[in-house]
Amino acid sequence: MEENRLASYIVKKFQMREANTKGYSPLTLAFIGDSVFDLIIKTIIVERANQSVNHLHENVSELVRAKTQADMADILWDDLEEEEQAVYKRGKNAKIYRIAKNATRLDYHKATGFEALIGKLYLDNQLERAIFLVKEGMERLNISPVKMEDKGERY
Repeated sequence: MEENRLASYIVKKFQMREANTKGYSPLTLAFIGDSVFDLIIKTIIVERANQSVNHLHENVSELVRAKTQADMADILWDDLEEEEQAVYKRGKNAKIYRIAKNATRLDYHKATGFEALIGKLYLDNQLERAIFLVKEGMERLNISPVKMEDKGERY
């Protein structure tokens, strides 16, 4: 399995047909994109240090939030391809009924757009591009994926 073919691998194993993501609603793309973003961040943190779940959760919570995703979208905008910008805009402008309690309405809309983009990239077997954007966003925002040291906790 190629490293950026996870979605295709899942589709194949469950004997489903490949979907045309152009027909997906932006909120559907954001739904899967949220999980993909979360998985990328959790993978970074878990691989960095094997600590208690509480420590892992604290580190993940600092990165997997609307403000961080909104900031990434802002700082990466000029580097997005035209189609990627269109997907982001569709997600950002989608009618959202609930806003996270720790986010402003604007940040939440931007985060939804960013998640929609990550979701589309994932479903279109462009996981490598999604990971690149997250990594580039973290670097440009000077975000350290882990502020902890490996304290040798093993479970």
